[in-house]
Amino acid sequence: MDTNLGSLFARSALEIAAYPTKPPRYKCGISKACPENHFAFKMASGAANVVGPKICVEDNVLMSGVKNNVGRGINIALINGKTGETLDTKFFDMWGGDVAPFIDFLKSIQDGTVVLMGTYDDGATKLNEEARKLIAELGSTSITNLGFRDNWVFCGGKGIKTKSPFEQHIKNNKDTNKYEGWPEVVEMEGCIPQKQD
Repeated sequence: MDTNLGSLFARSALEIAAYPTKPPRYKCGISKACPENHFAFKMASGAANVVGPKICVEDNVLMSGVKNNVGRGINIALINGKTGETLDTKFFDMWGGDVAPFIDFLKSIQDGTVVLMGTYDDGATKLNEEARKLIAELGSTSITNLGFRDNWVFCGGKGIKTKSPFEQHIKNNKDTNKYEGWPEVVEMEGCIPQKQD
């Protein structure tokens, strides 16, 4: 009788080991593993003017309300396209601020840099044609239509020759807004190809 119980417990332990109970966890909590030579990322725009945006790359939360490094306007993280190293994180107030420092920042981005952007509250009021053109050169197609209190997330790069596949945009529309005066949060995840020489 004891040997039967022993084999029952042994078999159960093997079955448990063979069938994990938790789904696998991937970097930044994305839904699938990235292939080799790619960086995992996940990001979300802000929620109204209450919850700030979040940007995660390779399991490192670069910007979030918890880190207290996000703000009204456009939040931006720069990543080395070869190593995945964080180069800089900043936010630029596009409601009450000045667009000139944002333009200077965009002009200073080096070739091969991955650029991640997310809006919070309002990211468009102070944007001018020069700023929109510089963002479009990073691969954005939605920046020309970004309006007051729209939610937008974007991942592009300095020196890319094509339009980025990583962009989401929800228009501010009083008939469809999830929050009073603001659209719902926009989330996006993916795998950024590592820059090769």
